[in-house]
Amino acid sequence: MSLPPCYRNRRRIKGAFWTICDSPFRILIRQTVRLHPTIYIRASTVSLSQGLIMNNLPSHTLSDLDRYLFDLNGFIVLRQALSEDEVADCNAVLDSMQDCQPGEWRGRVHGHNFTGSHEGLNLQQIYEAGPAFERLIDHPAWINKVIHFIGTDEPNFDCNHGPIFIDENFANIREQGQAIGLHSGGDKRVTRCQFRYHDGRFHCGQVNVLMAFRDIGPGDGATMLIPGSHKSNIPHPEYATAAMADQATSVDGITGAIEVHMQAGDALVFVDSIMHGSAARVNAGQRRIAVYRYGPSWGFFRHPYRPSEALLNRLTPTQQQIIMPHKPGQLPPAV
Repeated sequence: MSLPPCYRNRRRIKGAFWTICDSPFRILIRQTVRLHPTIYIRASTVSLSQGLIMNNLPSHTLSDLDRYLFDLNGFIVLRQALSEDEVADCNAVLDSMQDCQPGEWRGRVHGHNFTGSHEGLNLQQIYEAGPAFERLIDHPAWINKVIHFIGTDEPNFDCNHGPIFIDENFANIREQGQAIGLHSGGDKRVTRCQFRYHDGRFHCGQVNVLMAFRDIGPGDGATMLIPGSHKSNIPHPEYATAAMADQATSVDGITGAIEVHMQAGDALVFVDSIMHGSAARVNAGQRRIAVYRYGPSWGFFRHPYRPSEALLNRLTPTQQQIIMPHKPGQLPPAV
């Protein structure tokens, strides 16, 4: 059996093999385990640009391959989901807000982080920042896919208030040395974030769309996922070493985790129950992304933010329903 080119350049170090790889799977320089005289697998982090991850064609329609890979891996990558102009418009907004501090308001956008500055800057309610981010609410590159994975593309009670709801939306700017630790996983059994497939239909509790506004390659602090972990029944034995905390952690080196490398304009669609986090950024410059979290319309806001009346008045009826499906309560006439 001949080895793939990426495994031919290897050295033995302390009983393990380290591989320098330049293949479509972009396997980084990491430890591998010898299973057979001519077969090696990686025991740590890989980075995939093709193959396992996705249907590698930009498409605004849902394919059978999308459905298969989302069920199998818990995510798909949409190449060229955003146009160059759309990416430029979003970056222009982030240019104006990159010096925002956690706790500071810029209009209706709020500076924030979850556990500390080591995660970078979150700009919560980024859809309040103008047309560049408003158009992402129901962007045609992913909206029908998201609705399908949530399970409301056919009539049922889950779409009683509309097909989907965004319970959180934010942009994130991350610089050298910053990362976010590992979190979620199928073993957590959280209804809000669940993955479920029943009677031929998806019923996911939360589907995230992560959009890249700059290229994200090796050393850029890529999003990291553990494929298939959305169906896991057993906690990851290494979880505690990389979990989100009030000190810097990352998913680097966690067994089974992959880096998802993206070009500006690509979008990563994943069920929230998959274990995910990021690599630490080691390169200079900024990683820039946004995340819109979609779920059934019966859900509610994660944080105490609400869309402004000004925003609602600017949006289309479809967009209004996605960000605010809840109507005022019905009261007796005398009240």
